[in-house]
Amino acid sequence: MQKKGKVIIFSAPSGSGKTTIVKHLIANNPDLGFSISACTRDKRGREEQNGKDYYFLTPEEFRSKIEKEEFIEWEEVYQGNFYGTLKSEIDRIWNEGKNVIFDVDVKGGLNLKEYFGNKALAVFVKVPSIEELKSRLNDRGTDSEHSISQRVFKAKFELGFENKFDVTLLNESLDESLEKAQTLYDEFKEN
Repeated sequence: MQKKGKVIIFSAPSGSGKTTIVKHLIANNPDLGFSISACTRDKRGREEQNGKDYYFLTPEEFRSKIEKEEFIEWEEVYQGNFYGTLKSEIDRIWNEGKNVIFDVDVKGGLNLKEYFGNKALAVFVKVPSIEELKSRLNDRGTDSEHSISQRVFKAKFELGFENKFDVTLLNESLDESLEKAQTLYDEFKEN
């Protein structure tokens, strides 16, 4: 895989608003291509589609791709749930002449930053407090109480990695966060 474009990585604990920010940037920047992650989890509701939101793989398919070294990075995020970035996905976007935008968890973001080096801008998105994060996860209505508890526990751990990212985006006001994210991207692609 050639390293021919730039990448902007948005990472955050689940529920911090990174997906909303990433979708806004994609909608407003035709030079950005979304890197679709591969995963083994079930689709959430009817709205998620294979090849658009994720590449939904069986655990066996995922392990086979690991063995064939088809991933830039991968991990078992939750017990039995694997997520990863396919090398072919980055090639697809760069072949379209676009920069790559990622919406990944914290560990994945750090792995991508290490892989792409100075061709990457790694942005850590966070909410003002754990209480606010829990409230947002509850408001989504997509997770069980047990799942929310797992996500909050993981978020407390992930917050410890904030200083390893290039920049932190505090998502208190969505409008301000969207503006700041656009500014970050504009400045990064010009350098």
